[in-house]
Amino acid sequence: MSAGNTTDGNLPSPYGGELVDLVVHADRAAEMKAEAMDLATVTLDERGVCDLELLAVGGFSPLRGFLGRADHESVVAEGRLADGTPWPIPVVLPVEPGEGVAEGKALALRDVFGNLLAFLHVEGLYRPDGSAADLHAAGRLEVVRIPPHYDFVDLRLTPAGMRERFRTMGLARVAAFHARGPIHRAVEESIRRAAEQAGVSLLIHAPVGTTEPGDLDRYTRVRCLRALVDGHFDPKSVVLGLLPLATRPAGPRETLLRAIVARNYGCSDLIVDRDRARDVSKEEADAIGVGILPAEPMAYLPDEGRYEAVDAVPPGVRTLELSDGRASEDYLAAGRRLPDWFARPAVADILGEAHPPRPRQGLTVWFTGLSGSGKSTVAQALLERLAEYGRNASFLDGDEIRTHLSKGLGFSREDRDVNIRRVGYVAGLVARHGGTTLCSVISPYKSVRDEARAASGGNFVEVYCSTPVEVCEARDVKGFYAKARAAVEAGRPMGFTGVDDPYEAPEAAEVTLDTSRVGVAECVDVIVAKLLALGYIPPQGRERH
Repeated sequence: MSAGNTTDGNLPSPYGGELVDLVVHADRAAEMKAEAMDLATVTLDERGVCDLELLAVGGFSPLRGFLGRADHESVVAEGRLADGTPWPIPVVLPVEPGEGVAEGKALALRDVFGNLLAFLHVEGLYRPDGSAADLHAAGRLEVVRIPPHYDFVDLRLTPAGMRERFRTMGLARVAAFHARGPIHRAVEESIRRAAEQAGVSLLIHAPVGTTEPGDLDRYTRVRCLRALVDGHFDPKSVVLGLLPLATRPAGPRETLLRAIVARNYGCSDLIVDRDRARDVSKEEADAIGVGILPAEPMAYLPDEGRYEAVDAVPPGVRTLELSDGRASEDYLAAGRRLPDWFARPAVADILGEAHPPRPRQGLTVWFTGLSGSGKSTVAQALLERLAEYGRNASFLDGDEIRTHLSKGLGFSREDRDVNIRRVGYVAGLVARHGGTTLCSVISPYKSVRDEARAASGGNFVEVYCSTPVEVCEARDVKGFYAKARAAVEAGRPMGFTGVDDPYEAPEAAEVTLDTSRVGVAECVDVIVAKLLALGYIPPQGRERH
């Protein structure tokens, strides 16, 4: 599939004919900052900020704002705007109902730090797909400024800036490749061949908007891409850029949206893997005016020291494989360097730094169980034992947290969840930066414990202290259980876990301990054995027997 007509110095014209620019002049921006004080505020999430940026600079041309009801329904049903223009995926703005959120009024759109980004002059409010759906707002946008970025600034070109770069380099036909992760040797060879066969230059465009669970952080991704492009591609025909495009897993429709964005950035073609290319019809691609170039899957032939298209490998010829996903991460987690046939040495070095061996990775050990089940006692003992293995840890105790981090919260279901989310958030921050936290909190509800696990990026060991409630109550020197039972008898239930509020026992905790049957030292031995088995502490540390 090849692209259609070109203008703008032989570059493809923007989708819809011209690049949209919604950023106001400085005088108007100053007025808006004053006016915003009297407007209702909508705080944009990460996706909303990305969408606003692409709307503002023309990456989503010809859109000039978030979709209204008619456009939204038409896109969902037919893949077209209400005027018939092909458009694959809705770009919408969910809002919370409230004072000041009404047709004919303006909304101040801000980021999570409170920075004013834009006004939305509301022309329509609607709930797609029935009354239970989120309220959406549509209307005219005035953008005060593009969301600020302070990393890799030289790579963050707008569509107009990228087009100017292409013109300066003398490039007339460029294919975009959206690199969501590091480009390893097989993918490098695949996209290089696709570009050479089509006779096009290459834009390696890295989406740095929202990500999916398990995605590598953007700093490491971009460092890997920069090392690859600087060291192994021709600077006269290959450009690296960053793209504030949020992830929207939607099969062929996502491919078509990426094709539109690529065209607006000055590209005539989009390189995607072969299966994605097969899912997009020639008619769909032609309607957008972008060629879809398939990147063939490649295999490494170790006996010949080269890559070859999988379909062209003769029967019986030996190949080597190491998938780009979990397999390579497990390889790195084991402390092994990625082989040169799989990754360029400079890329392998960067990934090795980003994926330290498991003993050097961050970790959250989460103790959960009833009050008096032995959580804090075992956690404090584990804290000392971990130091023997060179893993220093911080301890977050439930009572101490209530005194400081969660001071003022009550014991309703909502307040308890907020308390646990705060603990999980702090532990997750520590884990993501290579630290270790032991958390001792009752955390009676499974859903919020699962949130805490996710916050630590998977480096999470749940220790369930399953001590029977009768034993916990007998240990209760503070009299909480007795007070709770007396309140129940008096008809004034307190919502105390284990008495008149449920505890949802973990179904798949990494460690389960009954401290009424096992002593503290033995409990620590069990946890240490699990951490050794999982690789979080090195086997050469001093063990007790």
